[in-house]
Amino acid sequence: MITSRLTRKAQTTIPHPVRAALRLREGDEIAYLIEPGRVVLTRARPGKAADDPFGGFSEWDSPADTEAYAGL
Repeated sequence: MITSRLTRKAQTTIPHPVRAALRLREGDEIAYLIEPGRVVLTRARPGKAADDPFGGFSEWDSPADTEAYAGL
């Protein structure tokens, strides 16, 4: 098991084996999935907010849709 320590400011360093497994680089976003008794850390998909309820609806993600719904 890989561990890291939490600082006084609630910060931690993601250990190298975890960064390598997720192919994380500086500036990448990380997504957290909270499940009973654990949290799953994944690399966030670029361009989509992790908590976007419409993130899976790619059929409504065209440039025309973005323009049409921009003012809502």
